[in-house]
Formats: sequence, C-alpha cells, structure tokens
Amino acid sequence: MKISPARLAAFEMLVRIETERAFSSILLAEYEPQLQPRDRALCHNIVLGVLRRQIYLNELIRHYTKGRNLDPQVIVSLRIGLFQLLFLDRVPAHSAVDESVRLVERARKRSAKGLVNAVLRRALREPFAPTFESDLDQLSFETSHPNWLLERWIGAFGFEEARSLAIANNRIPKIAFRFTSRNPLPTSLQAAVPSEHVPGAYIVEKMREEIMQAGAEGEIYFQDEASQLVGSSVRLENGDAFLDVCAAPGGKVSQIAAAHKTDVRLTVAGEIHPQRRRLLAENCQKQGLSSVNVIGFDAESTLPFDEGSFDVVLVDAPCSGTGTIRHNPEIRYFLEPTDIEELSNKQRRILKNASKVVRKGGMLVYSTCSLEPEENELVLREFLSCNGEFQKLRPNVLDRFVQPDLFARTFPHRDEMDGFFIASLKRSE
Repeated sequence: MKISPARLAAFEMLVRIETERAFSSILLAEYEPQLQPRDRALCHNIVLGVLRRQIYLNELIRHYTKGRNLDPQVIVSLRIGLFQLLFLDRVPAHSAVDESVRLVERARKRSAKGLVNAVLRRALREPFAPTFESDLDQLSFETSHPNWLLERWIGAFGFEEARSLAIANNRIPKIAFRFTSRNPLPTSLQAAVPSEHVPGAYIVEKMREEIMQAGAEGEIYFQDEASQLVGSSVRLENGDAFLDVCAAPGGKVSQIAAAHKTDVRLTVAGEIHPQRRRLLAENCQKQGLSSVNVIGFDAESTLPFDEGSFDVVLVDAPCSGTGTIRHNPEIRYFLEPTDIEELSNKQRRILKNASKVVRKGGMLVYSTCSLEPEENELVLREFLSCNGEFQKLRPNVLDRFVQPDLFARTFPHRDEMDGFFIASLKRSE
C-alpha cells in the first residue's frame, strides 16, 4: 500500500527541517503546489502541528522508548504518528500508525518498523502523565517552547503574559493579505474581512483554493497584519526619496511603493544576499512595481549613498524572529541564547549606518519582528543617547499599539497578529 502524498510530503519536509535547519515556510511553498487540495490541507496541518508540539512529542517519544537514541527519520515518523493520534480527530488511528511504519521503511530504516508500530500502539493504550519539577518545566512541556526562551519572556513580561504568549504561538493564525497594485479586487475574494487595525489589510479564517490561486497569480500578497502595520506606518510625501535598507523578501517595500506609486521620486530596496535580491525583485515585479530599484550592499558597512540622500529610511532589521513563531514554529528550536546579543550588535551597526543617509528633517523608521527588548528598546535607547540629532516621534499606528515610551508594539496573544516593534525617529533640521 502506498503512503499518502500528504504524509510523505510532510515527512520529507520535517526531516529536512530536522537535519538541514530548513524553514517550513520555504518548504511548504515548494511542496504544497504539487499536492491536491485535500492532501495539501493535511500536509500543512501535520508539518506545522508537529513543529508547534515538538517538545511535547519528544517527551512522549523519550518516555515510550525509555530514552533510546533514534535516527532523525525515525524520530520524525514517530512525531507525525503521535501528532495525528493525539491532535487530529479526523485521522483514523490505524492510518496514522500504518503510514508512520511505512515512512521509516521508505527511509530505509526497516529495523525501526517494529519500534514505531509498538510506540504508537502503546501511546493509544497508555496515556502519558508526566510530573514536573517546576512551573517553567510544565509550561515548556505544554507549549513546546525551550526553557531559556520562556525564562526570557517571564523576565520581560511576567509569568502569566509569557504563558499567554506561548499558548498563542501554537494557535493556527488567520490568513492575512493585501491586494496588489496590479489588479482590482478579485470577485472571488470580496468576502475577505478588512482588518480593524491596518488599512489595506484583509483577513480570512482559513486558506482556500481560490485564495492560494490569487496569491500564485499575484492578485494578493500574503503578509501578516503586524508586518503590514510597519509598512502602513511609513508615510511619504510627493517627491520623496525612500530607502528600505534590509528589504528582502519585499513585503514592506512593495506595500509602501504601491501606496505611494505616484508620489515618490525614488524607491531603493537593498539586500546583501544575491539569492534574496532575486526573490525581492521577483516579488516586486509580480506586483507590477517596476519603480523599485533593487541593489546589493552590506548594511553593516558604509552604505553606498551620500549623507542625507533619502527623505525616509526604513530599517526592518535582521532579528531573532521571535514575534513570528506562530507562522514559523521551528524558530524556537533553531535559536540559541547567544543569538540575541549577536543580532543586537548587528542591528546597532545597521541603524547607525542607515541614520547617516537620512536628510536633515527626514524620517528614520526602525522595526523588527522580535519580542526581545535587547533587539528593540535597548537598541533604540543606545542609538538615541549617542545621536542627539534624532528625536522619537509617535509611530503612525493606532493608539492601542503605542507604548508609554512612544515605541509601538504588537503581541500575538494580545493582538492576534505577529509580534513587531516600531520606532519612528526624526532627524533635526
């Protein structure tokens, strides 16, 4: 009997994420168009569901195998089987067990067939009831977040806020998108609900075939509400020159360019990596935005522009991405505690260089998709203490997102959108 296309695709993706540190968003975009709609939905649920429950599933595997060392392919097949048995009501137990066994056989791990079969059947008979040494350990198990990351959030936001945040990260997010400048509103998508918080953003509860097709054809661009909030906060005047310093994959610069198509004198989008520059250019082209000039540079070094060349500069800085774990659940397992400090230092260098090309009286907007204060408030406080010619302004967002310090924040558990940080700075005349 053949393995279902959905489970086979999910298995291949999860093995690549486990062994190559690949990203689910990239792999899903690669695999899903090859699947039929029903298989696509199951595959999507398995991949993201397993990643959202990975620590939980690993503890079950450790318990039922008595801590035995297993090959990655065997671990992934067990995670897939356990996830279906415990979290997917519509999947028959015999299908989840039998196909997980066939997955390890297909991966040439035939000696593990009996183990996989025994573990999954034991899980059906003997529910796992763990004990915990601390509330932190229990929270880590129940929400599948590493202890060190939860400890950071508890320190920054308190235990209950951290708990709510971790729970929210495992909820299936609604689909957010915006219509591109190239096309009018497609009739098939007129039922989409406008966002309450971000002008031009639309929300649907779940992915449908016509929505995926509209994205493939460039009629819409998938972009979380919080990401669109950053783009909509950037305001350009007639004749302005605009620079997006770290622009790939192009969501924000294309949003901004589309909103100011007839006003802007110059739009420049920078990216250091050639492959990401190609993706950036393709995304702009797909949206009919020929006015965006894509160039390569290293934003940590001196930018290839004269001082004061731009009226508005956006620094959407490379960051840990902890605000996007809802969409990219594997991030929580890839990150190390030392990454935060390294990224913070990178952000400081980029912000310093970007500030030099802002004209006097111009605007500098800094954003990240990180929840970590070290990548956000602390970076801005240090920058402002060393650059007195820049002053904080209130970002162009709804009051609910603005903090007392005039920085703006979004949170998954509070706002049902990704966690972003926005700071607006004006250079004095």
